[in-house]
Amino acid sequence: MRSLFLQAPSFDGYDGGAGSRYQAKREIKSFWYPTWLAQPAALVENSTLVDAPAHDLSFDDVKHHATAHDLMILHTSTPGFKADVKTAEMMKALNPNLKVGMIGATVAVDADWAMKHAHSVDFVARNEFDFTIKDVADGMSFADIKGISYRNSEGIVIHNDDRDVLMNMDSLPFVSPIYKRDLKMENYFIGYLKHPYVSFYTGRGCKSRCTFCLWPQTVGGHNYRVRSVGHVIEEVKYVLKEFPQMKELFFDDDTLTDNLPRVEELARELGKLGVTWSCNAKANVPYATLKILRDNGLRLLLVGYESGNQQILHNIKKGLRIETAKQFAKDCRALGIVIHGTFIMGLPGETKETIQETIAYAKEVNPHTIQVSLAAPYPGTFLYKQAIENGWFDGTHDMVADGGGQIAQLTYPHLASDEIFDAVAEFYKKFYFRPSKIGSIVAEMATSPTMMKRRLREGVEFFDFLRNRNVEAA
Repeated sequence: MRSLFLQAPSFDGYDGGAGSRYQAKREIKSFWYPTWLAQPAALVENSTLVDAPAHDLSFDDVKHHATAHDLMILHTSTPGFKADVKTAEMMKALNPNLKVGMIGATVAVDADWAMKHAHSVDFVARNEFDFTIKDVADGMSFADIKGISYRNSEGIVIHNDDRDVLMNMDSLPFVSPIYKRDLKMENYFIGYLKHPYVSFYTGRGCKSRCTFCLWPQTVGGHNYRVRSVGHVIEEVKYVLKEFPQMKELFFDDDTLTDNLPRVEELARELGKLGVTWSCNAKANVPYATLKILRDNGLRLLLVGYESGNQQILHNIKKGLRIETAKQFAKDCRALGIVIHGTFIMGLPGETKETIQETIAYAKEVNPHTIQVSLAAPYPGTFLYKQAIENGWFDGTHDMVADGGGQIAQLTYPHLASDEIFDAVAEFYKKFYFRPSKIGSIVAEMATSPTMMKRRLREGVEFFDFLRNRNVEAA
């Protein structure tokens, strides 16, 4: 089939294809590559990938694809589901013969619910969907395709058997040729990465059991399945050749440091190529490994600290000791490795006191930059189950406001949702509005006119974020 893979138009600045923790509009405009769409697109001959949000495309800009294709695959998420369904309806109205399918954590978790709330959708692909979508595009009968839920000719939803979890990760083709063919790399930018950057996965799954984390609990699983180092390096070589303007390569695995011998081996091969690279890491990587990574091109680690309260870390099954994380931060500073730290307000056990404890902790470990998020109880996560069982939902049904920013959905007897929401702005102000932090940012801006321009733009966006978030939430 002539196949379209679409990240649908959405809120201005909304990163629906986020490979990071949440799909939302962030404090500064950021876009991750739509890797979850690019991977099945790479399996389907003559496919087309359209990432509307990152390329500032409206429905009018993409509607011509409805009649130019036989199959449309939409990547959806809980925050963007309603908007994606609307896109499906409008595309189907233009071409009633268009087959429409959805992929993503939302439909993987509850395919029956998704099908009942998306009447214009013909099928959803559950769990890992790459080869499932290839089977659909190849024209196989829906009845014979494992891993899909579909609407039959009588309108009845049928749930086929699950597809086996993919173990041979080298059987997946490179995603970077799809980036090269269909995307403009300059449209993808993340505040803490050098621009322009490229990102892709070297494996799927995460050993950690964090109760809030979406991908391991819905699609990837807790078995870290990896591509061979040689396979990864071949794609890196392709990227270096085809994207000569790239300043940094980011490995988007949930936790690349889950397998220390492998990440050390990968680093040594990257070092031979002279690549500047970054990755997601847990704050427990030993000094010896960090040094190997640094010596072979590692610039930055994205680290989920979450909370500065040990009991909260136990509550969310983080598997991390505060003292270990503090030593990790010291080791990174000694080696010159930059850290972007992520924190979450409103996790189970949060109080007014633990909020202040986490802010103080953030100042102590002192990442170069931070992201502060609201606890997001995504369907399919243990946190969502807890929230239902304990009555923690404050009555808000949507995860984002009309403008795409996060909403505080959880409330506790001792801590209301609006107090959790307000804590995010307080956190940012207390962390960034310190003489030492302001000085480090100014020093960074002085390194080049490009960095000066970039940080000034991000500063304007950040202050707009602080000013507008209360209006948007209301």
